[in-house]
Amino acid sequence: MIQTVAVLGLGYVGFPLAVLLVKSKKYKVYGLDISPIAVKRANSALKSSSFDASSNFENIKYADIVVVCVPTPVKKKYQPDYEPLKKACESIVKNSTNRQLVIIESTINPGTCEEVVLPVLEKYGKVAGRDFLLAHCPERIDPGNKKWTLLNIPRNVGGIDEESAACAAQFYKSFLKSNIKVLSTIKAAEATKIVENTFRDINIAYVNELAMSFDALGIDLLEVIEGSSSKPFAFMPHYPGVGVGGHCIPVDPYYLIERALHSGFEHYFLSMARKINNGMPAYTVGLLEKELQKNGMNLRRVTVGLLGLSYKKDIADMRESPAVKVLEILKKKRVKVLTFDPFVPHSSTAKSLEDLLKKCEAVVLATGHSVFKKITPTLLKKCGVKVVIDGRNFLQKDRILQAGIVYKGIGH
Repeated sequence: MIQTVAVLGLGYVGFPLAVLLVKSKKYKVYGLDISPIAVKRANSALKSSSFDASSNFENIKYADIVVVCVPTPVKKKYQPDYEPLKKACESIVKNSTNRQLVIIESTINPGTCEEVVLPVLEKYGKVAGRDFLLAHCPERIDPGNKKWTLLNIPRNVGGIDEESAACAAQFYKSFLKSNIKVLSTIKAAEATKIVENTFRDINIAYVNELAMSFDALGIDLLEVIEGSSSKPFAFMPHYPGVGVGGHCIPVDPYYLIERALHSGFEHYFLSMARKINNGMPAYTVGLLEKELQKNGMNLRRVTVGLLGLSYKKDIADMRESPAVKVLEILKKKRVKVLTFDPFVPHSSTAKSLEDLLKKCEAVVLATGHSVFKKITPTLLKKCGVKVVIDGRNFLQKDRILQAGIVYKGIGH
């Protein structure tokens, strides 16, 4: 018998999940979203008799399994905003049927399922374990990664009880080609996502601080990382850059910092890592200003080209993008700035890469899009670019310097 799944939230987590479920041919899928644009986009992109996207949350009552993939945005003081999650849970409890399996995929703090989700689901008298099952499976998506996809990335699940965890694990095993690890508690499953992304944030902060230190010491950090990487154990290379973007790495650490503070523990180390990474856009602009001054130019009297606006190469996602922060800093300094990103043309002020280069004396590369590999010393020279700040250590440093153009990378 084909089961029915309701996927709440059709964004970058929910819609790919719906696609996999439909392709498995094992489920009837209802995609639900409050956004008419998201609903229309989903129905246009996934045409199948086994899929129906709408804003009609009453369809939840037809589902055997409900998967919540709504966003958990961050407030101004970096506290998680659980209102979308609470509203999703409200829609479930209002339309629930007996013994539904509810799975939360949204990124949340350790303890959120028990402290936020469960009270909503039980507010009308239903009891977890008796009337419904509750589990958490943190989403794992790496946009643009062709090797590790939603289909084959291993997943973790935890349940409010053993039955909830076992049923959730069986659900994911039915359509994914990956290992599904069952953790002992739902709180442990919640913590895995936070720990994974905080680990990356800390290590990136470490190399970013090294980049600033080695700039002062006159050491090429990339060469040092390459040398250190020859050690076959106990070292994992991370690389410096203009900053950290996306909805995970620059956001998730704050979830743990705030939740731990609520319980009486202060994460000094995590907070310092966030401070370092948040400061990299300003440091990058500082490098630009310094190199211009060294070569007799004034930041306010040149036109600066910002290459890339998304947070990651070859995608259009601008969430928490350090490139946007660089742009804000330059504008606050009253600098004339042109921008170009082939993946977000609606936010670009230049029509093309060549159009931008021809109008700028200095450029800051903030995103390592593949198309920017076309930037050669010959092209830079032809367009009259005099200073290059490479925020991703992406361009041909030696060749650019040989062409008589000022080049400065982050620690390189």
